[in-house]
Amino acid sequence: MNQPSSIQAIEALIEKIIADNSDIFLVSVRIKPTNNIKVFLDADTGLSIDKCIKINRAMYKTIEEEGWYPDGNFSLEVSSPGVDEPLKLLRQYKKNTGRNLEVVFSDDTKKEGKLAAVNETGIQLEYTEGKNKKAVTLTKEIAFSEIKQATVLISF
Repeated sequence: MNQPSSIQAIEALIEKIIADNSDIFLVSVRIKPTNNIKVFLDADTGLSIDKCIKINRAMYKTIEEEGWYPDGNFSLEVSSPGVDEPLKLLRQYKKNTGRNLEVVFSDDTKKEGKLAAVNETGIQLEYTEGKNKKAVTLTKEIAFSEIKQATVLISF
């Protein structure tokens, strides 16, 4: 088999490898012109380094055995998206229910709040307006079509 430079071929390989583990799901694949393949996976209950290593080894073995890069000129990275990566999939939103998000809207305005609920069409964001005794907690329904980017806020 010749080198499948397409992301679809890599995605098909990943889906085959993770098929027996319904907890793990593919977020994205990037292939740089230098044959650097970056695979971003996530899992409903968290993705361990051990799982990433196992998937990396299985992918590497198949890519080598099938001769996708006959000269061996490729690199492969399997990881979960970094905490600074925006949420892309419905499954990622569901996994992060209860956590604080920064939502950037289509018009570039922003709102921070707690991800209260997720459904097929959008999210519910809880946020506080006002200070001290005048503080009021509000809930806003936000359609996915209105969201330009949503990122989990990490608190220390």
